[in-house]
Amino acid sequence: MTKTLVRKIFDAHLVNGSVEPGKDIGLRIDQTLTQDATGTMAYLQFEAMGVDRVQTDLSVSYVDHNTLQMGFRNPDDHRFLRSVAERYGIVFSPAGLGICHQLHLENFAKPGATLIGSDSHTPTAGGVGCLAIGAGGLSVALSMAGQPYTMPCPKVVRVRLEGQLQGWASAKDVILYLLGELSVKGGVGKIFEYGGPGVATLTVPERAVITNMGAELGATTSIFPSDEQTRVFLAAMGREDDYTPLAADEGAVYDEEVVIDLSSLEPLAAAPHMPDRRISIRELDGMKVDQVCIGSCTNSSYIDMKNTATLLKGQRVNPETDLLVSPGSKQVVKLLAREGILEDIIDSGARLLECSCGPCIGMGGSPVSGGVSARTYNRNFEGRSATKDAKVYLVSPQTAAQTAIRGAFVDPAKWGEAPAKPVLPDNPPSIRHMFVFPPENGQDVEVKRGPNIVPLEKFDVLPESIEAACALKVGDDITTDHIMPAGAEITALRSNIPAISRHVFSRVDEEFVSRIESMGGGIIVGGENYGQGSSREHAALAPRHLGVRAVLVKSLARIHRANLVNFGILPLLFADKADYDRVELGSKLTIPAGEITPGGQVDLVLENGETIPVVNDLSEYELGVIRAGGLLNAVKKTQ
Repeated sequence: MTKTLVRKIFDAHLVNGSVEPGKDIGLRIDQTLTQDATGTMAYLQFEAMGVDRVQTDLSVSYVDHNTLQMGFRNPDDHRFLRSVAERYGIVFSPAGLGICHQLHLENFAKPGATLIGSDSHTPTAGGVGCLAIGAGGLSVALSMAGQPYTMPCPKVVRVRLEGQLQGWASAKDVILYLLGELSVKGGVGKIFEYGGPGVATLTVPERAVITNMGAELGATTSIFPSDEQTRVFLAAMGREDDYTPLAADEGAVYDEEVVIDLSSLEPLAAAPHMPDRRISIRELDGMKVDQVCIGSCTNSSYIDMKNTATLLKGQRVNPETDLLVSPGSKQVVKLLAREGILEDIIDSGARLLECSCGPCIGMGGSPVSGGVSARTYNRNFEGRSATKDAKVYLVSPQTAAQTAIRGAFVDPAKWGEAPAKPVLPDNPPSIRHMFVFPPENGQDVEVKRGPNIVPLEKFDVLPESIEAACALKVGDDITTDHIMPAGAEITALRSNIPAISRHVFSRVDEEFVSRIESMGGGIIVGGENYGQGSSREHAALAPRHLGVRAVLVKSLARIHRANLVNFGILPLLFADKADYDRVELGSKLTIPAGEITPGGQVDLVLENGETIPVVNDLSEYELGVIRAGGLLNAVKKTQ
């Protein structure tokens, strides 16, 4: 039997289930990662399981989101994370060391390994042939406790790359092109496995750009084969021993195939306010740009930063445009400094920011009111930058640097000849000594908790019947940023569910929280692709705290759907999408929850006696989790 690369990794890690699309599979997880915005809750959940030490080969706790440390809450969370890591055998990455995905790629990701992380861009590690999946914090906590990661088996899509990138085209343009072809929901229930002759022309940092932003397709993950490019990268990182060649068998059969001719690509952008709104830079020629941001977990590698420095050398950023640059790790900064090109960035007038997520999650660096911002980031959702009326375009570092110099988008035909692609040096400086590695035995370590760290809430089981009103009705493409906004003020509350719940849907409907509280709970009605974006489980956990027992939508994004299940919220789908128009704000419904079967159909009853048929795509296992009141309850029942 010939096998895909994905199937080989599945078979090597399969604990239970059947490798058939749509069937539940349980995978043994080798590595986990968390970041501080989701990590505090994940470790509270891990503690609740009563396990004395993490059961994975490696678990890493990164601090990269809330590094502003405004007030006591963030520092307290970081102290908690450091002490939890020491207590339970977890590697700790302190604030300022770098962005979790860039650091993990440089220091820990391995070909053929399984990795899940409490961040939706965990698939970055697919750039070295690691099967890396973004998930909610509770799923990560269970994996740390030695439980298999259970999910519906995805389809595998082969992306055949032909040719070679030409001129100013970059890896960012590859994934922007694919998003334009398939849309932000085109990858739901799928893994994208890259192959073809064009793969060998892409370095690991370039591959990681593509796998990182594959999350915007709604995909389970994306992965490249492990080949000579992988060996060269791992050798440069001082980790050649981690190299294992890994590729699909010749003649392997895929569920779908997409072909991309790299030679035909040109510099692209994603227009506001969605990553799949593809447009060429030449079509934007002449548009004034107020701000340019280069960095994020998508484009903050040495390759990206050297491209930036090369273009900025001897140039001055346009005086009417702000340029913010965020390297992905201290290793990248040390490399730039060693080569003397950090000075080129500084002398251009750019602001050099800390190695962190920063403006990508609205943590400072917001655009001016109504401003246009060109960013090398992965998401441009409305309001994500913390300026609600900003217009954010997603671009490559090359496009960003050219735009910063000119103060406007300019047709790439006017840029001149593209410089040679940077090559990663053979001996980058190591920063492994800056990680905090745990002692062999942490039983005597005290876990330190600040006053903002609130104990976990206990949720009740699913009742046989739910009588509730529609507390909110929203349209298509509602993101987790809409549900649970980010930014410095709100993200600081991630370890305090009662407090952060006051902000649920605050940028969509300021009356939502008071309304659902006055109703004593309720349901959410939505359109297509509800819950796309970040893996933040708070977008399910906080609504559950407020009494949301079901969401009724046209379609769901993968990670948010899983988080709804994890916290005992019923994810229901309109059997007839036209019935969306029959439910209004305040409509009262009865859900016969006890009659729901896996993949089955039931009728919701409106107050006037009319019915609305709804379906679900739940497995027996997932429905059992919901009936138990959530995943933590379900696991405790088996202990």
